[in-house]
Amino acid sequence: MAYMEDRVQLIATAVFGVEAVVARELKHLGYEDTITEDGKVTFTAPVSAICRANLWLRCADRVFLKMGEFEAKTFEQLFEGTKALPWEDWLTADAVFPVTGSCVRSTLMSISDCQSIIKKAIVERLKKKYRLERFPENGPRYKVVFWILKDVVILGMDTSGDGLHKRGYRRRTTPAPLKETLASALLLISRWTPEKPLMDPFCGSGTIPIEAAMMGLNLAPGLNRSFDAQYWANVSPALWEQAVEEGCDLANREKQLQIFGYDFDEDAIDACRFHAREAEVDHAIHFQVRPVKEASSRFEYGVVVTNPPYGERMGDKAQNAALYGEMSDTFKKNLETWSFYVITSDLAFEQHFGRKADKKRKLYNGGILCYLYQFYGPKPRSFQNIRP
Repeated sequence: MAYMEDRVQLIATAVFGVEAVVARELKHLGYEDTITEDGKVTFTAPVSAICRANLWLRCADRVFLKMGEFEAKTFEQLFEGTKALPWEDWLTADAVFPVTGSCVRSTLMSISDCQSIIKKAIVERLKKKYRLERFPENGPRYKVVFWILKDVVILGMDTSGDGLHKRGYRRRTTPAPLKETLASALLLISRWTPEKPLMDPFCGSGTIPIEAAMMGLNLAPGLNRSFDAQYWANVSPALWEQAVEEGCDLANREKQLQIFGYDFDEDAIDACRFHAREAEVDHAIHFQVRPVKEASSRFEYGVVVTNPPYGERMGDKAQNAALYGEMSDTFKKNLETWSFYVITSDLAFEQHFGRKADKKRKLYNGGILCYLYQFYGPKPRSFQNIRP
């Protein structure tokens, strides 16, 4: 049984290219003991971190409780290694514990066989604790996950349930939506702060402006949803209550923000406004039907973060290339002091945009290899950011 003061190992998973951002988020939450690897950040923290990480992480995909790690080149080693772990400390007699996972560059490459063996090993371990031959599996859900890479097995349990990108506000879809977690990562990479104006001229369903507003108002992204670990007997309800109370106390809903979302599609803007209301940030964002060629602002030294159309997602490549050129002309004319952060899979983007990026970062958007092209604006001449 886990107690409030116990320390556990947790794994926050993330899409490729976002791991360092997640590590930064964890350190901001006070969890300094982190190890960053491809696709995940492992950290050691009190049991309360299960609650706080799920509520506050903006860029992670899920948070897993790490049960153990061992080498296995045979099914017998996999069985014995799994059976040696203290599953009874977490799994109740009525626990539902499906098993999923992945095998990469390992001796054991049959996912279905590994699932079966791991499940059997856990059952054998639980039999000793509960003195049962059959388990009803009609209680809380504990999704067991395994990763086998180069014959090293990592076993964990999913504390999140639904992916953390499901904030609870996006109910209407538009073509090629951007996941909330990736939108937050783009914002954090851009180093945008709530004191600066922000614009998304291709806002689609509104994800980037809404995530920015949630950051600016310091709203915990997980406040309006539930997590599997909320129903785990050995994660005290008091820990969840404390985490939710912290989230409510730290929110600053009255903060004034300059966030603008534009799109040429009227239906998309209707969806944006609906989602902003669902997220309770509609007062903090100005949405408007406006094509990119009309993008402008009375504010200076702002930040554009955007996910424009590109070939694999939507539209014709030649048409999109022309759009990028139009975007460049508009930004140069109307947003000359602003910085721009544009994610696209088009490798010729800089050519179409007519300017070499100051920095590029490799990311994945829905499995599509993309680059975040970063164009830095000039430093402010003064603290005044509104034109006379």
